[in-house]
Amino acid sequence: MNDPNVELGQAKADLESWLIDTVTISRPAGQPDLDPDTGEPGQTPTTVVYQGPGAVLSTHGQIVLQKLLGQDWLSEGAAWYRLVTPVTAPIALPGDLVQVVTETGGLADRTWLVDEPTEASTLEICRSTMLTERVTTVPTVV
Repeated sequence: MNDPNVELGQAKADLESWLIDTVTISRPAGQPDLDPDTGEPGQTPTTVVYQGPGAVLSTHGQIVLQKLLGQDWLSEGAAWYRLVTPVTAPIALPGDLVQVVTETGGLADRTWLVDEPTEASTLEICRSTMLTERVTTVPTVV
């Protein structure tokens, strides 16, 4: 039964208006080459599967967006970070990498790993994907 007080088209437009960053989802596409001098693996080649509007939200960001929209469209989750993309974006798969290309909230130069397949439901206003931040450097302890 549809809730007459919720217009899904309007809710989708409202949510997508908050997707102000450009995000890239890339998928591993092969094995890394070994560095001949060190024997260490290099970067794993990837293929971009999506680049477009999106948002990476911390748990706090998810709560703020819920309050701005007046409804909980992202539901409760254990993930500290969540990627939100339009429903037209492809489904992210476990192991995909997410990066923010252009942003306004200090997320540049950070990479996230997709934890689980993008959530799906009969009625969707966005794609929602749980992420884990990928640590690429270890801070020096003094």
